[in-house]
Amino acid sequence: MTEIDYYELLEVSKDAEQGTIKKAYRKMAMKYHPDKNPGDNEAEERFKAVNEAYQVLSDQEKRAIYDRHGKAGLEGHGQQRGGFSGGFDDLGSVFEEMFGSAFGGGGRNSRRQRKSYNYNLDVVIEVKLEFNEAIFGCNKNIKYKYKTACKSCKGTGAKDGKLSTCPTCGGQGQVHARQGFMTFAQTCPTCQGSGQAASSPCKSCNGTGYDEVKDNFKVDIPEGVNDGMRIRVSNKGNIAPDGTRGDLYLEVSVKEDSHFVRHDDDIYYEAPIFFTQVALGGKIKIPGLRGELELDIPVGVKDKQQLTFKNEGVKSVQGYGKGNLIVQIKIEYPKKINEEQKELLEKLQESFGIESKPHEKSFENMFDKVKKWFS
Repeated sequence: MTEIDYYELLEVSKDAEQGTIKKAYRKMAMKYHPDKNPGDNEAEERFKAVNEAYQVLSDQEKRAIYDRHGKAGLEGHGQQRGGFSGGFDDLGSVFEEMFGSAFGGGGRNSRRQRKSYNYNLDVVIEVKLEFNEAIFGCNKNIKYKYKTACKSCKGTGAKDGKLSTCPTCGGQGQVHARQGFMTFAQTCPTCQGSGQAASSPCKSCNGTGYDEVKDNFKVDIPEGVNDGMRIRVSNKGNIAPDGTRGDLYLEVSVKEDSHFVRHDDDIYYEAPIFFTQVALGGKIKIPGLRGELELDIPVGVKDKQQLTFKNEGVKSVQGYGKGNLIVQIKIEYPKKINEEQKELLEKLQESFGIESKPHEKSFENMFDKVKKWFS
């Protein structure tokens, strides 16, 4: 992007007061923020330039140098192209206006709701299904472990449940991390945003704050689930100190079949036919998901041609009917023939006459053309 004067970038005059500059910056930052302009490289570059301009003009010393000597005068004063080492509070308030309190913990004056335990209530485990179990549904026995708050420390992980100010974030619940030209507030990894940490670990749970309990139960897997889907089982997750319990999520992993291939709710497989059936056509018996089907092979069928059976696929788990069964033709030829078969094939070929030699008609004009090239 062409280099533009910092005052022009923020659309303020050179004698603008700090309040005016700050207001202009907030307006520009919201206008050109990448999240509001996805995929717009020009807007992203403008956003970087606006931040760079504000970093200079919001600092009285840097602004004075810039006014006298321009950008060249800022070298050696901590200024880098696209840098952003200051103005975090202003950028944070911009994010709060754009995204609400869900972003960055809701701004400077809000604090993430404290909790006395440091584990998630929801649990995710993998459940492996056979190909047919996923298609037709099944009743599955689930074995897993869930967490429950340690009684000795009430889930805090601290000896006798006594917590002190977190040494990592100083009780703020957040730490700052720099990524490129921007600085972000992130949840403190030590206290998980509570601002408090254990001075001494609880001996009963070794400082984890929880005990693990083995459990098992049976669950009905619905017909039509697919690989990667999640099934929610209410109130089977981890348990908080106050008795609140999360949910268990079963992440489905489906084994592949040696013949059938599934794509969404459609089923594919390959049907080998002998080369003579290409000319003769006919009907053959094929396996379907729910029983035997009759496949009508048209005369002159092509290799890899697909023939479809409507509503013979997988039942939609969302209740949208059934997919299709798609059969792909694979033409097979004899690996070798005996003298008798060769003689019969030659007689068959002769019986078609010129029709059995399509290449002669196709190449006739080409031979003449090539001869002329050398005459």
